[in-house]
Amino acid sequence: MTRRLVLLLGAALAAALAQPAGLIPLDEAGFQKLIASGKGRVLLVDFWATYCVPCRAEMPQLVALEGRYQSRGLKLIAISADEPEQEAGALEFLRKQRVRCRATSSGRATTTSSSTPSIQNGAANCRPCFLYDRQGAKVKSFFGETDLAALEAALRKLL
Repeated sequence: MTRRLVLLLGAALAAALAQPAGLIPLDEAGFQKLIASGKGRVLLVDFWATYCVPCRAEMPQLVALEGRYQSRGLKLIAISADEPEQEAGALEFLRKQRVRCRATSSGRATTTSSSTPSIQNGAANCRPCFLYDRQGAKVKSFFGETDLAALEAALRKLL
């Protein structure tokens, strides 16, 4: 009986850790800390939103990429540009897509072509996706619909 309870609790804990409990608010300083905490891994940072149809269509492909290359050091970070009142919908979408990362929210983030995204007014308009090497340097930027073949080729060079 005790062994069964331990197994059930372990499974529940694993499921809870695999699913984001809530979106973590993110500003520019927090973004820099997030990137720094990923040193030693290749980071794929995707800005998305539930209201962005192409973002929603692309997410399963990004999750699949992470699944293929996770053992070699790839980590997907999904940053929602949804408003705080849309958090429940964003979390439900991430759960259904089996996004394993700790999801963050920029609440209307924008990005520029500089090395640091500008966490301010509406990122899903350009739907950026950034690739960072193991030292935390941004090595590739994708704007609009991501060319997945080009993304995967860039990933392979870093892994």
